[in-house]
Amino acid sequence: MSIVILGVDLGKNACSIVGVDATGAVVLRRSMRRQTLIDYVSKLPACIVAMEACCGAHHMGRLFAGHGHEIRLMSPEYVRPYVKAQKNDDRDAEGIAEAASRPTMRFVELKSQDQLDIQTLHRVRSRLVAERRSLINQLRAIMLERGTIFPVGRRKLELGVDALLLQGEAGLSPRIRRLIGDLRTEWRHLDEKIESLNAEFVELARNDAAARRLTSIPGIGVLNATALIAAVGNAGSFAKARDLGAWLGLVPRQHTTGGKPRLLGISKRGNTYLRTLLIHGARASLPSISRSDTPLGRWLKAMLERGVHRNAAVVALANKLARIAWAALRKGATFERSYPVAV
Repeated sequence: MSIVILGVDLGKNACSIVGVDATGAVVLRRSMRRQTLIDYVSKLPACIVAMEACCGAHHMGRLFAGHGHEIRLMSPEYVRPYVKAQKNDDRDAEGIAEAASRPTMRFVELKSQDQLDIQTLHRVRSRLVAERRSLINQLRAIMLERGTIFPVGRRKLELGVDALLLQGEAGLSPRIRRLIGDLRTEWRHLDEKIESLNAEFVELARNDAAARRLTSIPGIGVLNATALIAAVGNAGSFAKARDLGAWLGLVPRQHTTGGKPRLLGISKRGNTYLRTLLIHGARASLPSISRSDTPLGRWLKAMLERGVHRNAAVVALANKLARIAWAALRKGATFERSYPVAV
């Protein structure tokens, strides 16, 4: 039995594996627990181990790579067309093995433990920000039901609630005053946790050469830089800058009518978190970039003068920043403001 590709369908406890030979014929079908799988693969001759890029795949991939195997991780959406009818774990493993043999398949780069650590910090921060936003919206609704309206903005609400708690009854029952005080205390704790993570990201960016190169790009701050490094590393899995933009969902979709291409909206596929960070960074830096006398500033100013909607210009700038970030990561170079920008 000579296994060329081993397809692994990862589960919480049990994993299904399918081994195929050089002709694509299935020569092995088994289901085993995780530790048994690790011991089994460690004894196999070097082969291709294919898995979906899901939770635990990078850890298993590093273990298998340590035994001389070639690791191929794929997005689940790219594996799905190769799964036959009557879907089950065994068919999933077979579909993974078949997808890994396709010459045009796009693979996910194996992440290091440091990358996963940074990505985990970003996920935790994102959850804390969502919790804070939910708490603030609930607090606004509680006060609105009692006839108190605060101006738009988190800081204005914060000052308004603090001033309200320092006043007397202010038309609030004692129980609701205690509730608002508890919510305000919870809000402070969330702020402290988020600020602690922000400081950690600043320290990470200060000590990482790639992150320092990325932060030299206008519109790419500490959060964007660390999130990009955690997600794409040195961008080695993207052969072209456009591939990174497409993965982030920033590249416009095209439709041909009468032989003439027509640009539609962006696809919004891929990494939503990174795309959100890039668009926020582009929106914040758009005024200063458009006023600068640099190739990037002149490109952006010409776009705005043509009447392009501001939101469309923000997305186009985010796509441009993603391409520049790809070049900075792949070539190990710092962004030069005077460098020509491709239209």
